[in-house]
Amino acid sequence: MALLHQAEIRPSKLELVEAWAPSQPWFVGAAGTGFAARAAYRLDDPEGEVGIETVLLRQSDGAVVQIPLTYRGAPLEGAEAWLITTMQHSVLGDRWVYDGAGDPAYLAATATAALTGGVQAELVVQIDGETVRREPTARVSGSGAQTTSVAPPAVADVSTRHERGITTATAGGLSVTITRYPGVVELGETGDASISGTWAEQTEALRLVVVSVA
Repeated sequence: MALLHQAEIRPSKLELVEAWAPSQPWFVGAAGTGFAARAAYRLDDPEGEVGIETVLLRQSDGAVVQIPLTYRGAPLEGAEAWLITTMQHSVLGDRWVYDGAGDPAYLAATATAALTGGVQAELVVQIDGETVRREPTARVSGSGAQTTSVAPPAVADVSTRHERGITTATAGGLSVTITRYPGVVELGETGDASISGTWAEQTEALRLVVVSVA
């Protein structure tokens, strides 16, 4: 379950993506590309410490881009290469925002969801002291049927490589491949399991992530 807060966030998610994404090696688009929110999904951190959210944004050229983010209450030592920015959260205070592809919490949660047939986290928000369930804007599901979860790898073991439109993160025998442009840049058929998803403008499930474990 993901607990959300009614809060003011600076910079906003759109602002941080607009400042960061165009400089990334996987980015496909023109300089000055703007973004509009379309959907998002969250996965549970078993430790309950890390916010794990993948946002789906529409670029000004019409392409939908997938960006996994993690939110932490303190810096993740050894993950400086994947730090996007720090943000001010009016309820939680300072938050360190990372590219999920380099965060062990994201890799473990994503691999577990793919391999066990998991789905997006349930969303609840606190409003005037009451807990209210919020409908997800994107629905995802894993293709696997295993029963065991994947432990977070050590930060030092994580490495990422990029092609235009694709990021692959590896850590030991774990490989997580993310299409940054669902429906445009297709993932290969390799891998032990995958995560597919739908949202309001996308009613046919698209493969979003492929996971393999050696």
